[in-house]
Amino acid sequence: MRTFALAAAALLMSSSAALAAPASVTVDLSPKMQAKAHKTYGVKEVANLADELRKDVLRELTKTGAYDGARVELTLVDAQPNRPTFKQLGDTPGLSYDSFGIGGAEIAGRAIAPDGTVTPLAYKWYETDIRFARANWTWSDATWTFDRFAGQLSRGRALASR
Repeated sequence: MRTFALAAAALLMSSSAALAAPASVTVDLSPKMQAKAHKTYGVKEVANLADELRKDVLRELTKTGAYDGARVELTLVDAQPNRPTFKQLGDTPGLSYDSFGIGGAEIAGRAIAPDGTVTPLAYKWYETDIRFARANWTWSDATWTFDRFAGQLSRGRALASR
């Protein structure tokens, strides 16, 4: 029994070494989003949002193995919060965190396969009806957009703009 367990462990280790490395994911901000970060939303808050996009995509791609060995280069083109950011609250007297609206995000980029093949990626989604806004926290609709993008990308779908 012990020999079987050792053989199974060795087999698992050798098979995992043969798998391709998970995709690398980078996220940059568009000039439009950088300007919004400085002027309206707050630099730290937007940087955290971009990091959330990177983590979501990497997590989903690692789960499924889609785009193994590829470089996924994304740009956060735009994002709109559901609730005011800390910077907006500080800059606008009388604004309340209880205020909410429709949000969403736009993502563009490309996946570069190990063989050099480039696949363009683009996705955007903004809530259109205030009744359905996911206003649980500041970036609810934007993170929902990230999750949906990451899930579809991890299933091997090259996404066109929606």
